[in-house]
Amino acid sequence: MTPVTSLTDLVHQRLANALSATLPEADADADPLLRRSDRADFQANGILALAKKAKANPRELATQVVAQVVAGDVIKDIEVSGPGFLNITITDQAITENLAARYADEARLGVPLAEHPGTTVIDYAQPNVAKEMHVGHLRSAVIGDALVHLLEFTGESVVRRHHIGDWGTQFGMLIQYLDEHPGELDHGDAEISGEEAMSNLDRLYKAARKLFDSDEEFKTRARRRVVDLQAGEPKTLAAWQKFVDESKIYFFSVFEKLDMEIRDADIVGESGYNDMLDETCRLLEESGVAEISDGALCVFFDDIKGPDGKRTPLIVRKSDGGYGYAATDLSAIRDRVFNLKATSLLYVVDVRQSLHFKMVFETARRAGWLNDDVSAYQLAFGTILGKDGKPFKTREGVSVKLEDLLDEAVQRATAVVRDKAEKVGLTEQEIIDNGRYVGIGAVKYADLSTSAVRDYKFDLDQMVSLSGDTSVYLQYAYARIQSILRKAGEARPVAHPELELAPAERALGLHLDQFSEVVAEAAKEYAPHKLTAYLYQLASVLTTFYDQCHVLSPDNSPEVVENRLFLVDLTARTLQRGMGLLGIRTPEKL
Repeated sequence: MTPVTSLTDLVHQRLANALSATLPEADADADPLLRRSDRADFQANGILALAKKAKANPRELATQVVAQVVAGDVIKDIEVSGPGFLNITITDQAITENLAARYADEARLGVPLAEHPGTTVIDYAQPNVAKEMHVGHLRSAVIGDALVHLLEFTGESVVRRHHIGDWGTQFGMLIQYLDEHPGELDHGDAEISGEEAMSNLDRLYKAARKLFDSDEEFKTRARRRVVDLQAGEPKTLAAWQKFVDESKIYFFSVFEKLDMEIRDADIVGESGYNDMLDETCRLLEESGVAEISDGALCVFFDDIKGPDGKRTPLIVRKSDGGYGYAATDLSAIRDRVFNLKATSLLYVVDVRQSLHFKMVFETARRAGWLNDDVSAYQLAFGTILGKDGKPFKTREGVSVKLEDLLDEAVQRATAVVRDKAEKVGLTEQEIIDNGRYVGIGAVKYADLSTSAVRDYKFDLDQMVSLSGDTSVYLQYAYARIQSILRKAGEARPVAHPELELAPAERALGLHLDQFSEVVAEAAKEYAPHKLTAYLYQLASVLTTFYDQCHVLSPDNSPEVVENRLFLVDLTARTLQRGMGLLGIRTPEKL
């Protein structure tokens, strides 16, 4: 399918040609600074800067440029405003023809592939083995999944990585505790797995941690067990592997509730880089990037200091010979750059780890593993807050379990769907399915509609509301269009470029044309909230369209009915594609 040229690009090209004809001495890439406007369809503000450079009167120069513009097929009207702005109106024919080209491209809706795609490794959804997932795990998973969809849609080769916590002191501690308290893992004859098994493991982990912190002799035995684990002692390794396998079953069940695809091959935890740790340390030390300080291998930074004014190091290897998170993260960078051939590394990680990643990335740059050809970026996200504006906790002050939160969202959404079920003729299975789609979509959308760096309040009542900036509002807009298409009878969506468009039709068409630009921008800037803002505005423009333009009115000519069906059908496809890129489903009836 030939990529669809957006109206913005078409107008930009005509203005650029007019600028070149008016100012032959201007740069070939002189920018007319075209943008959408509420004064016209577009406004060009670049004349002022060009006039200043050419030492010309900006309004006179703008008038000369207007005289050079080829109008008729795309540009209907162009006028000079103020000191030299250009207000541009597009022809109705150009709007409809552009939308028809997008409509014909059912798979991509005219969204072009990136000109120079690369390979991005996205590190996201990082739960911990033997620990239950809580609300703090939500943002990394939801934001990361949306970025996977967005980048893949633009043509980027994406490698998913789930860097799970599956190694270290905690496992020596847990294995030793279970060796000494075998009865605490006894379930009788019953085999348990998933959430129940993970809840049990989480309880045992907390008991082991309490003993580890209070009993020095147990702490010594647990650390000895870590050495056994690192050395591959069979019994210890088998116990560890059982924890990992059981945890994965649980992880998959949670991600399935989130309607996310998590593949086993994409899970490469801390243990996956064990064989690289020693070499990573050797390379850093031999190159002079790291140095021995008080027995530990450290990297220092002049601009990073502690409260005492001394430089705060990145500790790669501890004084006792153990490896910290830095060694694992640096080894992961080496693997992703040299083995996976990544051109971009994207880490969707809590903002509280920003200093750690700043030091890790700088260390990798000093070592030559990151350079002008390979970039690393932490998409640092904020905290989920309760209605009181404080970190989201239960009444007992502990983190909310992620599964409990998702189950409650689905229950609330199902109640909303059931309330409308009889009116739209939903079966019981459709009520159950739609309740899941609406509930999970509500949680995802609330997260994605907020800029990642910002905190946001978790309010389920608002999230499942049919009004306001919610996923339910968008899902309802999509379902309403499907209802209209079902009621259309023999009438079919057909574009009619020869028709004059009503103001609400023009507004809807012009907004639909922006989809390509928004998707490209959201992917390039790792900003899914820009796509949610676009989709919400699209649904709002659609509401205005409904108020002013009746689609199936008997007063309409067959051509008007077909053209309006075409407009709403393309809107539905855009909503569905856009929501899909966010990982949110759109029910056919709601």
